[in-house]
This record gives sequence, structure tokens and C-alpha cells, in this order.
Amino acid sequence: MIGKRTPAFWEAGGLISTALQPLAYGFRGLAALRRLGYGYGLLPVRWLSVPVVVVGNVTVGGAGKTPLVIWLVERARALGYQPGVILRGYGGQLAGPMAVSGTTHPAAVGDEAVLIAQRTGAPVTIARDRPAAGQALLEREAVDLIISDDGLQHYALGRHAEVLVIDAARGLGNRRCLPAGPLREPPMRLMRVDAVIGNGGEVDHGEGHFVLTPLALAPVGIAKPQRSPPGAGAQVHGIAGIGDPVRFFASLEALGYEVEQHAFGDHHRYRSSDITFDDEKPVIMTEKDAVKCRELASEDVWYLPVQAALSPDGVRALDRVIEQAAARHAHGKKSQ
Repeated sequence: MIGKRTPAFWEAGGLISTALQPLAYGFRGLAALRRLGYGYGLLPVRWLSVPVVVVGNVTVGGAGKTPLVIWLVERARALGYQPGVILRGYGGQLAGPMAVSGTTHPAAVGDEAVLIAQRTGAPVTIARDRPAAGQALLEREAVDLIISDDGLQHYALGRHAEVLVIDAARGLGNRRCLPAGPLREPPMRLMRVDAVIGNGGEVDHGEGHFVLTPLALAPVGIAKPQRSPPGAGAQVHGIAGIGDPVRFFASLEALGYEVEQHAFGDHHRYRSSDITFDDEKPVIMTEKDAVKCRELASEDVWYLPVQAALSPDGVRALDRVIEQAAARHAHGKKSQ
């Protein structure tokens, strides 16, 4: 399954996918022309005054970029950099640029921006115009490296290195472009990035992978809970409004919970009725969902934080990416 509400033929092909191939060729051609337009200077590219690393994907739906961005922020700090993060603010109401903190309302700036700010404490700025987000961040904060969460196809933003994340379980689906398949760009795009990293296991052309390791359950609501978090074996309601909710439910089951699954669309705007049930089962949701439910949650609503654990070759690849970005910026070079 490619993801919630995506066509089954995006995974395996078939007659429908084949019938849509002419449209896919047209989409692919337009994507190539757009990329060439930026590459040859026919469309404006805005370069910022610090190195820029873009972390993105080529498939529709979530690939697990945000946990890797959080890891990359922490790794950059360990290497002596002062990183900041920019992103579109998908799911938020504001066009930006706007600075984001851990207490910013996610309805304004999107859940991922608030989550990154909470987890990293790094400067975060959202804007639909990513170069504008980067410039606003630089005018406000002393950073020497910018990491863009998503934006691989946003070529107006000049970048010095690119990291492509692929969900190992879903891969590239049927390897066809929209609408015949899930790809925003053809598979050859993998050959033009600086590192391909698999989420959940090794992938073709990958230089490493990461797995999401669970941390201790934490309360979602603002008030201090009077109950202990549910232990293994408990019956729970699982809430997930992410690109691949099945992965989250499988994680809960691996921890020993009996899960009644409640999947919502990515960036879902929650109401109290979405997380309130007529029984005594506790609720466990993703951390991304939790930032939107702080004011809605009762005391027995919890979230499961996760962190990216990189393979040794993945660590080496991303260390190289950071240093390549810095070196290319210093010498006025662009991402290849």
C-alpha cells in the first residue's frame, strides 16, 4: 500500500496505470523543462548567504523526512554548526515568512514546523516562498547552515546539497510519474542527489538508512496527567494523521498494544470528537498529531515520540553531505 487514499495501481501498475502513461509522459516532460529552466538561468534561482541542504523525496505522500531533519539538525550542531530550518508550513493558514517556536499554533504554520521547533530548539521559519523563508531566518538569527524540510522540487531555492529520503517499505511504487504512478520526478532523479537514505531499511542506490526508534510515551494535554501511561498488553485507540498511518499502528503493535486503528489524512485538523471515545481505552497518537491536540486532549491521551537512528554508513553519508554543502558554498559552487 502506497499510503492512505492513494490508488492501488501506483504500487503495482496495471491497466489503469498503463492507460495513464501518456499523461505521465507529459507530466515528466513538464518537470524536466522546469528543472532545465532553473538550471540554465531562464527562471530565477535565489541563493542565500549560508550553505543550504534540502531534504526531500520524489514520491507523493510521507517518506519520513521530518525525523531525519531533526537528526540532521542535531548532527550539524555536533559538527560545530549553528543550523536553522525552513519549510513550507504545509497545513498551516499563513503564507509567511513567519518564525516558529514550540508554542506557535500549528493551525497557523503547520504541524511539522512546530514539531521541529519543539524537538530541536533550532530557529525555524515557514513560508510558501522558501527563499523568502531562508532570508527571513537569516535576518533574524545567527545561523551558518540552513536545512530545508522538503523542497526537492522547489528549484527557486538554491541548494548546495540534496538528501533524498525513500520509504523502504514502499520504494518508488510502480516507478511511474503522476498520474500513472506516485513519482513527482522520474527515477533517474536519484542519480543527481548527494545522498539517498532509506527509511526503515536499505533502498536501491542508497548510502545508508535509518529506523525510527520509539521513546517513552508522553501526555498530549496541557494539564498534568493523573494516570500512568498504558503498558504493553493494553487495549488502546491508535490515532494517526500522517502520510503512512499503517507504519505507526504497526509500531504500537510491536510494543505490545492491542490497537483499534483510527487513520486520518495527512495534516488533518482535529476536533475533540476525533480523539474522544465511548470507552475507557487510552489514546495513543503520533507526535506530529499531538502538537495539534494539546488543547483538545483529556488526561488519558498520549503520544509516542520517535527518533531517527542512523546506520553507520548513513551517518558517514550525511556527515559528507554537510561538509560538501559548506565547501560548495565557500567556493561558489552549486549542487550537482
